[in-house]
Amino acid sequence: MSAAEARQMAKGRPQSFLRVSRPEIDLPEGTAPTAPTVYAKARENFDRLIAEGVLRKDDQAHYYLYRQIMGEHRQLGLVALANCAEYDANTIRRHEFTRPEKEDDRVAHLEALDAQTGPVFLTYPADAGLDELLDRIASGEPDINFTSPDGVQHTSWTLVSEGDTQFIKSRFDSIPNLYIADGHHRSAAASRVAKRRSSSGSSDLFLTVLFPHDQVQILAYNRAVRDLNGRSPEVFLGALGQAFDIEDSGLDKPKGKHEICLYLEGRWRTLRPKASSIDSDNPIKQLDVSILQDHALGPLLGIDDPRRSERIAFVGGIRGTGELVKLVDDGQFACAFSMRPTSIEDLMSIADGGGIMPPKSTWFEPKLRDGMFCHQIG
Repeated sequence: MSAAEARQMAKGRPQSFLRVSRPEIDLPEGTAPTAPTVYAKARENFDRLIAEGVLRKDDQAHYYLYRQIMGEHRQLGLVALANCAEYDANTIRRHEFTRPEKEDDRVAHLEALDAQTGPVFLTYPADAGLDELLDRIASGEPDINFTSPDGVQHTSWTLVSEGDTQFIKSRFDSIPNLYIADGHHRSAAASRVAKRRSSSGSSDLFLTVLFPHDQVQILAYNRAVRDLNGRSPEVFLGALGQAFDIEDSGLDKPKGKHEICLYLEGRWRTLRPKASSIDSDNPIKQLDVSILQDHALGPLLGIDDPRRSERIAFVGGIRGTGELVKLVDDGQFACAFSMRPTSIEDLMSIADGGGIMPPKSTWFEPKLRDGMFCHQIG
């Protein structure tokens, strides 16, 4: 969210955790979000929430369960600490590059607070034994249960049984790899801070929530492009026809794999890549986001580096395709692409092969709630 959105959400709410995660909202407008005063304000607000009892430190270490319900979707995960050494060794696998400036911001925030205030979203191959145990625990009375303003229900339980704790440890010992779903910058920042502090203990660990892979929900990550790179719509469509079969379908969402919907001049069309546009030997190149990049965004629209180009915007699927229509119809963008969500199986397969997915390939919902769990690394 923007600083203006954060200010509005936290207005009149002194206990809003945005005052820790977006502390610039408590400073004069125009303050750079990476100014030293911002991180100092984050620490001040964090300490105040602890002093007021808004945040409570448990007397001993526990696992926790964390369930989220968003509409018809529900996911039940385990709150636990992961080891930075396993991240460094790629036992905890990643699938995207990080941006140095975002890493630096996360490092500075972590160092200022001596705490991780937002967990990394990890996934693991579903395990029937773990599912059964976690479901049993989640049938009991929760410690925390509330619905946030966006309609997502957040519920948590504290694991107090030593037998349950040992069972969880033993099951995860048999799972060879974990996968970062969301939180690459947080993971990288934790690793950097661990190396800086060079001591064993809490600094070597980072806060996570682990969900079985068959419960996570990936939404589309759509694209909007500001101009057609000097082409008229007719010329652009003609060039697209070299790599795609184009149907004037009127559909705003793909119906299946290897379909991309294009919104241009008030009309929705479906693009289907021709056989020659699909690299059957490379799983990364088979992703729809790769096909769009390799055969449209790069060669036709001149967006060779989508990470840095200011001519492209990435729109999370939670906003719906109506947001794409609005951006184009308002004249801010020339066209938009509605994507099919990347599957969790593709993500895990590519990560296992050491591959890196194109930027903005996945949008996970619901988001983990900042401030619900924190880990002090003192």
